[in-house]
Amino acid sequence: MMTEAVSEPSRGDRRSRGARRIEPRTTGHPARTTPIARLTARLLETRWLMRMPIPLYRAGLGWIFGARLVMIEHLGRVSRRPRYAVVEVVERERNAIRVASGFGTSSQWYRNLRANPAAYLSTGRARRVEAAVRLLGAEESAAVLARYAAAHPQAYETLSGAMDYAAGGEVFIPVVEFTPPSGA
Repeated sequence: MMTEAVSEPSRGDRRSRGARRIEPRTTGHPARTTPIARLTARLLETRWLMRMPIPLYRAGLGWIFGARLVMIEHLGRVSRRPRYAVVEVVERERNAIRVASGFGTSSQWYRNLRANPAAYLSTGRARRVEAAVRLLGAEESAAVLARYAAAHPQAYETLSGAMDYAAGGEVFIPVVEFTPPSGA
């Protein structure tokens, strides 16, 4: 069975700026390569679609998305300019929000948080709440994702299949934990 791998667009192609092309590959995880997983992977790789919620969050309308999504405001690791990403919350406790980096450790927002572990979160009616960042290890990430899979089995199967499909094989999905900053 044929799966596909992700490659970066050429610099001269303005239509695909920031997007990734899917190219055929003969390795991967065929058991989870369903039509829904392929469609989900393509949608998740559509930059303009994934960035649509950001202006709404910045305008104070994040409550529209409820508590399942969170906007992370962080600093670019090179530019030091504010950057934004909206991701799904995989686990929430009283003083902790955990999110998964679906595209693995190569996601820009994940790399930015690794370089500068401080962020502001907006979720529901809460806006720009300062948060400390902790990147969970492989075992902790797997435990969080197992709890997420138990709570949301259909969403987990679709999203993990889409991430595997986009990566051209099984991908490590790290989890990031946000907590109140120390001293707050």
